[in-house]
Amino acid sequence: MVEELVAAGATLVTAGAVYAMAAARVVKQYERGLVFRLGKLRSDVRGPGFTMIVPGIDKLRKVNMQIVTMPVPGQEGITRDNVTVRVDAVVYFKVTSPAEAIVRVEDYRFAVAQMAQTSLRSIIGKSELDDLLSNREKLNQGLELMIDSPAVEWGVTIDRVEIKDVSLPETMKRSMARQAEADRERRARVINADAELQASKKLAEAAKEMSEQPAALQLRLLQTVVAVAAEKNSTLVLPFPVELLRFLERAQPTVAPAQPVAPAQAVAPSAVQQPVQEQLPSPAPRPDSVPEGSDSRQD
Repeated sequence: MVEELVAAGATLVTAGAVYAMAAARVVKQYERGLVFRLGKLRSDVRGPGFTMIVPGIDKLRKVNMQIVTMPVPGQEGITRDNVTVRVDAVVYFKVTSPAEAIVRVEDYRFAVAQMAQTSLRSIIGKSELDDLLSNREKLNQGLELMIDSPAVEWGVTIDRVEIKDVSLPETMKRSMARQAEADRERRARVINADAELQASKKLAEAAKEMSEQPAALQLRLLQTVVAVAAEKNSTLVLPFPVELLRFLERAQPTVAPAQPVAPAQAVAPSAVQQPVQEQLPSPAPRPDSVPEGSDSRQD
């Protein structure tokens, strides 16, 4: 009799241990447990720690409450200004209502992923290329609202959405590079022109000051010569001051105007009409020559 009681007690203990092992569940700190009894959801949500269910009748479903990082595959689309781009994004979301996340949607992760891809393509079509490249904060907010609106009914809250990368065609990259190069060249020319204007104003002021003191120009010339000679060149080019040329020009004597001919000195008409040959002096006779027609005999 005693042996039968001991055997029965051992059997009960073994059965109780097996039942406890089958009914025992452990819910982690970042999880929540949903109990389905005969397929019906119980209203109480099991918190973190040790909990018990009815084996064979209850089924415990654990839901992760952590923030989930889900990458969105690259989506190709055409922007509003007709540029083909490929955009990658990432979505951060978490479950706020475990019951709705399990009951309302079959797989909330897959649903959020598909909604994110659809919203990303919609954002690409509504935006311009400059907005995708420079105004990403506004696009992230709009993308977050588009995904969060249907996700709220699934017990999921979108924490944030970030656009990771925007891929452009090679032709568009080269065009943008040329545009940036042209813009920088324009800015460089404007800055150079502004510098020339300021330098010309300063030079004009310097010239005005030097014009009052001529010796200042000579001192500036000597400074230039010293600066050139410091380079240890074999050839020294000495500039000739323009002021010295002006000084020499002022120093030249003025030519007196031509005097008019006096009316009293009249020229004879015969002298005017005389040939040039008659006006020339006759050559002197040679000593050894005898004049033609002279008598050489003596009486």
